[in-house]
Amino acid sequence: MDPRIREHAEIIATHSVDLEEGDNVVIDAHPVAEDLVVALHEVIGDRGANPITTSQRTGKRQQRAYLRAADGEFDTPEHELALVRNTDVYIAIRATDNATQTSDVDPEISAAHQQAHRPILEERLSKRWCLTQYPAPANAQLAEMSTDGYENFVWDAVNKDWDEQRAHQENMVEIMDPAEEIRIKSGDTTDVTMSIADNPTLNDHGEHNLPGGEVFTAPQPDSVEGEVLFDMPLYHQGREITDVFLEFEGGEVVSHSAAKNEDVLTEVLNTDDGARRLGELGIGMNRDIDRFTYNMLFDEKMGDTVHMAVGRAYDDTVGEGNEANDSAVHVDMIVDMSEDSFIEVDGEVVQRNGTFRFEDGFEE
Repeated sequence: MDPRIREHAEIIATHSVDLEEGDNVVIDAHPVAEDLVVALHEVIGDRGANPITTSQRTGKRQQRAYLRAADGEFDTPEHELALVRNTDVYIAIRATDNATQTSDVDPEISAAHQQAHRPILEERLSKRWCLTQYPAPANAQLAEMSTDGYENFVWDAVNKDWDEQRAHQENMVEIMDPAEEIRIKSGDTTDVTMSIADNPTLNDHGEHNLPGGEVFTAPQPDSVEGEVLFDMPLYHQGREITDVFLEFEGGEVVSHSAAKNEDVLTEVLNTDDGARRLGELGIGMNRDIDRFTYNMLFDEKMGDTVHMAVGRAYDDTVGEGNEANDSAVHVDMIVDMSEDSFIEVDGEVVQRNGTFRFEDGFEE
């Protein structure tokens, strides 16, 4: 086994989920990630915890078969909910043998299924959890990389000094945490403002998401005003969506378009009322993620990027007494901030063309 796989497993157990003796652990992984699952079982056995492996979340072939056969009416599966309720640690490993396996599933059925599973999602998020990536060949192909090159890319981004990364990102946390308003401007296509007053800014340094590499918070739901062109693509429900454009008034998406698969975007926005409002603003800060790979777990952490998510806000990013945007979905989309762009916090530019004011080369 590649020693980097064992290092990956150890970081998950020690840094990300703080694995303890007696913990009940669910590992959700596609069979293609078997080496990392085996390495995790070694660590879990050494710590005296109790593992079970499923492919409920990441087994896209069986998910496709089920959703194509279903009539679109779903109840929350109580047996799956019971499993998560009796779990201490939940580890999801992204990896696939076909990145577009669910591309021919009706978006309305996918949205209904997601809505029915919302109680399970909320229960998972109440546990110690980690979402990570195994460098499977299909993911390498989607990223337009060789398998060996993609392995190097993944493990360079994952197996790193997370204390050092945390300290770097804390500079931005200290700027955003006391702030009232943020403006994001990129070229002639993006100019949006939002209030983050009294909402905490969190430092993602590889705990819930591995790799980490962002700072993020929640906008006040009714405060978002302006237009955003998300000029980097995303994959959702096995489909590529490109050039997503959103126009906000009073916090709500009042106009939207996409160059490709606009119908999928429309179904996301129609999931519920909260799906038309922003639940997250994130700033990418992981310089080891230096290329776009069609994988939001990595792409949203890239340096020189900003991402915004329509849908649910994370509870930890909403201050006491503030409104939390509520939705069954949370869909991230990315803006390239490397050229003709700036981030302004309470009227002061804190990043220009991807360079932060606390980094060498920042231009006033």
